[in-house]
Amino acid sequence: MGVALPLGKLPTPLLARLLSDLPPPAGEVILGPAIGEDACALDLPSGIVVISTDPISLTSRDVGRHAVIINANDVAVTGVRPRWFLAAVLLPPGTTEAEVGSIFAGMRDALSEAGITAVGGHTEVSAAVTQPIVVGQMLGVAEDLRIVSTAGARPGDVVVQVGPAPVEGAAVLAAEAAAHLGALDPAVLRAAASGIENPGISVVDAALQAAALGATAMHDLTEGGLAAGLHEVAAASGVRLRLGSGGPLWFDAGVAVCRALGADPWATLASGSLLAAFDPAAAAGAVETLRSAGHAASAIAVAEQGTGVYGDDGLPLGWPERDEVARVLEELARQDRTGRS
Repeated sequence: MGVALPLGKLPTPLLARLLSDLPPPAGEVILGPAIGEDACALDLPSGIVVISTDPISLTSRDVGRHAVIINANDVAVTGVRPRWFLAAVLLPPGTTEAEVGSIFAGMRDALSEAGITAVGGHTEVSAAVTQPIVVGQMLGVAEDLRIVSTAGARPGDVVVQVGPAPVEGAAVLAAEAAAHLGALDPAVLRAAASGIENPGISVVDAALQAAALGATAMHDLTEGGLAAGLHEVAAASGVRLRLGSGGPLWFDAGVAVCRALGADPWATLASGSLLAAFDPAAAAGAVETLRSAGHAASAIAVAEQGTGVYGDDGLPLGWPERDEVARVLEELARQDRTGRS
């Protein structure tokens, strides 16, 4: 019968095998399905169209807003401005008009803030889901016919982290596991829970600016956090990443929530942060410009010949098998069931 898959993204080796079995892409596909890529790109007569799709499934809080922002991030890290949005909204039995209205209000507000237009989608109440699920699709057009991929980092390039981690994971855990965080300083818990707004999980402005500054590769950090993101850049680009001694940018409240729940911040859902690679001659200037624009930014790694991700001590950084948010919530749910039985 086989072993049941864990919650969260498919294991990377399995996904790689499944993708390799797909039919070859048509000629207009210039960026197709691959480990670490955030979106696809199609070379059409009207220009290069960039498309992303992502579900919001690890939380039931503000899923409409999340769906817009997360999918906008995936288009923006190709250097393309997100412009059009579609959503498949799946609702569990018992959902009220007020609840679905709240989901659409979140989408509306996020779309308005980002200047994105909703162009279609699908809604239904289905017994197949136990919480609201929004599967978003975002589109944009590369008017200058240039896109940035995850696979563009070259030996010698400097990898810059823009935005601290883990922001989204901290907010999800603060909301979904609040009953297990009573010992945490209330101010820290409030900061983690409000991370969606401050410092925020959108990387659209930062990504578009990084692309304009000449980024050779970009990647949006999501499931698996900073560790998975670094490995995905390394694997996609065919390089080894060596972390510097300065260390990454951390969202302090998020790290505190992770430690309180026994989660590894390195492997925790990290929307709100992106990785951008730059030519070594341009990296320092790019960091300074990004900081001047109000973005937290720091050079955290250098690309080298080889494979994998290593610390400045030479020790390998593991590629997380699954995201810590999914693992922790699953374990807490099991504990709660055991406690009630």
